[in-house]
Amino acid sequence: MIDLDYLAFLENILTDNRKEKFLKVLGNRTKHFTIVVEDVFQMHNTSAVMRSCEVFGIQELNVIEQRYGKKIDKEIAMGAQKWVDIHQYDSVSTCISTLKDQGYQIIATTPHENDCLLEDFDITKPSALFFGTERDGLSQEILDKADGFLKIPMVGFTESLNISVSAAIIIQNLTNRLQKSDIDWHLSEEEILEKRLAWAKNSIKDIKRIEARYYEENPKDKV
Repeated sequence: MIDLDYLAFLENILTDNRKEKFLKVLGNRTKHFTIVVEDVFQMHNTSAVMRSCEVFGIQELNVIEQRYGKKIDKEIAMGAQKWVDIHQYDSVSTCISTLKDQGYQIIATTPHENDCLLEDFDITKPSALFFGTERDGLSQEILDKADGFLKIPMVGFTESLNISVSAAIIIQNLTNRLQKSDIDWHLSEEEILEKRLAWAKNSIKDIKRIEARYYEENPKDKV
């Protein structure tokens, strides 16, 4: 449960333009789709995928790091890590079971005999879209557990795209179609309040000192 008094206290520190921007951006955020990257060797590509999530309205990015364990490249993410929720997993099985429990179907973005072209993909179902390494693509475990396969139609000699490019194309296409649909894809009211609080805290310098001052003055509100 969000402490609405604390939220109001923090938002009172922000400018009106900042608060209006938060509401506008949150009005276009979704968890209907979520993105997963698996063991991406070149970490700047994960950062670029995060940036595409932020730009096109995907609220959550899931990162499976079983081999490389690198940190998000903050320079390439360009602040996106402040606005996108990052969930990290140390195994494929844990990630897949968690997302399935949340109601997502598992979609592997890779050429496959039973694949679906991007423009034909059914956007009505909540989907977790998996992207693999630059070197090897998605692991066999993900391919074996996938509920479906998705690919970008290509007509040139090159058979694949860089992961960050592929993710940007797919995310833009699906979110654009989603926003034009009648599907209930928006964040819930509670989720919006949670993000307003998190983003307000991310926007205020010396937030720990300010938070301590607030609860010192309002001890009954502290959880």
